[in-house]
Amino acid sequence: QVQLVESGGGSVQAGDSLRLSCAASGRTFSSYRTMSWFRQAPGKERDFVAGINWTGSTVKVADAVKGRFTISRDNARTVALLMDSLKPEDTAVYYCAADSATLGQVNTEMKYMDYWGKGTLVTVSS
Repeated sequence: QVQLVESGGGSVQAGDSLRLSCAASGRTFSSYRTMSWFRQAPGKERDFVAGINWTGSTVKVADAVKGRFTISRDNARTVALLMDSLKPEDTAVYYCAADSATLGQVNTEMKYMDYWGKGTLVTVSS
């Protein structure tokens, strides 16, 4: 059984930084999977934030966070999201997701994600 566990959320001030981590476990988890981050603000839909393929050679980042958020692959089963210059509008529950893609592409739609973590809350106050 595959599990994704996020960590690193919390409450910060605008302009601060946070680093989220996600660790995948389970014997059947493929090291070739693309991994991504999504977020869901209160009352809104879940949106793509950033994704990275298994080699790190392909990265996609949403326009809303481009230049402030960086996604990285620590190893085959761990992905991190470094969030700089946080804004109140970044407040959301952040979810780690394992993409169905194993050939290097990065999908941005929820329907392509096979596994989800339970989420970690990030609150940014002004």
